[in-house]
Amino acid sequence: MINEHAIVRVELDRASDFEAAMRRAFAIIESAPDCHGAELRRQHEDPSIYLLTVRWGSVDAHRRFRESHAFEQWRATTHPFYVTPAEVTHFLEPISR
Repeated sequence: MINEHAIVRVELDRASDFEAAMRRAFAIIESAPDCHGAELRRQHEDPSIYLLTVRWGSVDAHRRFRESHAFEQWRATTHPFYVTPAEVTHFLEPISR
């Protein structure tokens, strides 16, 4: 499994509209093949910043989503709120103890 982390910056006065759009957009991304769930968290220190976390079976699964028609729907629903492009990185499974 891979965790995609995306730091998203939105205009503060549009935050509630962004959150409403994300509630609709979860259905889009979570229906993608090999997507195992997503969540959005708002930053405490700066409420215009959000962390989107998506669990993918692989980085390739995420790449395939980005090449799909569903991603175009995702982009149309979520990206109009972004102040800057999202900062996206991928993390591996936790290191064993």
